[in-house]
Amino acid sequence: MVGALSTQVRRWLQACGRALRAGRRSVLALCLTGCLLLTACGSVDGSLSGNYVDDTVAVADALIATVGMGADDAGRSEAETEARQLINAYMARYRPRQSVNGLASFTTMQTALNSLAGHYANYPNRPVPDALRDRVTKELQKAERGVVRGA
Repeated sequence: MVGALSTQVRRWLQACGRALRAGRRSVLALCLTGCLLLTACGSVDGSLSGNYVDDTVAVADALIATVGMGADDAGRSEAETEARQLINAYMARYRPRQSVNGLASFTTMQTALNSLAGHYANYPNRPVPDALRDRVTKELQKAERGVVRGA
């Protein structure tokens, strides 16, 4: 599938080059639009199912595991990068949904995710402090319990 996608991108780029040489602005605009659409399709959202309950439980579990990693764990850096991407994907998917963003489980989850994202943004090379780890873990567990019972 990746090979087919790269072939499609290569064809788009070749068509863009031909359009540019020929001076056809409308074709060039179409090619650029196609490229933007192709790049927008490959996102981290693929890891989210679209079901709020399942996604909330999965994200909470993944973040609890990431936060629980020690400072000397070999995969901590990659896990934190994946956690940041997962936080962004989750918030981008569920923050705009009016049916979800008023729930207590979502506001608790949002608080935990904002705290964790703020730490990763401001201190990218430092492990999560114990006080923040404990608070975020409690909030994620509370959000998990709330979403499972429907709140």
